[in-house]
Amino acid sequence: MAKVELIMPKMGESIMEATILNWTKSVGDTIDLDETVLEIATDKVDSEIPSPVAGVLSEI
Repeated sequence: MAKVELIMPKMGESIMEATILNWTKSVGDTIDLDETVLEIATDKVDSEIPSPVAGVLSEI
């Protein structure tokens, strides 16, 4: 099974870092394409990060 790294998308030119608020999935959970995997917060916005692929979460 191939591993895919979850990379935070660009949120804007002025946003350089974010804080993970919550992982919505645990290791071993099945994840669908575009399903929310984690919630992040920046100094300007809170956002949900979706999975780019379907599969199983192997590590956090």
